[in-house]
Amino acid sequence: QLQASGGGLVQTGGSLRLSCAASGFTLDAYGIGWFRQAPGKEREGISCITSSGSKIYYAESVKGRFTISRDNAKNMVYLQMNSLKPDDTAVYSCAADRVGSSCSPNLWMYDHRGQGTLVTVSS
Repeated sequence: QLQASGGGLVQTGGSLRLSCAASGFTLDAYGIGWFRQAPGKEREGISCITSSGSKIYYAESVKGRFTISRDNAKNMVYLQMNSLKPDDTAVYSCAADRVGSSCSPNLWMYDHRGQGTLVTVSS
């Protein structure tokens, strides 16, 4: 099971760090993706990282502002979000792909999908 945490209310320009934790399995062999879904909008794959960290992807909407990282020793993956905008308001969730070399913005490729955490950016 995956669980995203770290969401909350922040002002425009602020920062948050989201965490993705797993229970029942270890993340070190998995590719991990971050997704978000805003009210009335389609789910968007915003970032992903391979198991080794050698490949990273960012959607254009977050490039330069968000940073994905992983600490396999702690079984955690993080999403550092800086310069937040009201358009970043969404439920953020993480997903794990057993193909560790995979890094895809498409949720259907992932084997485990976690509960989300709400990020609200006020103007």
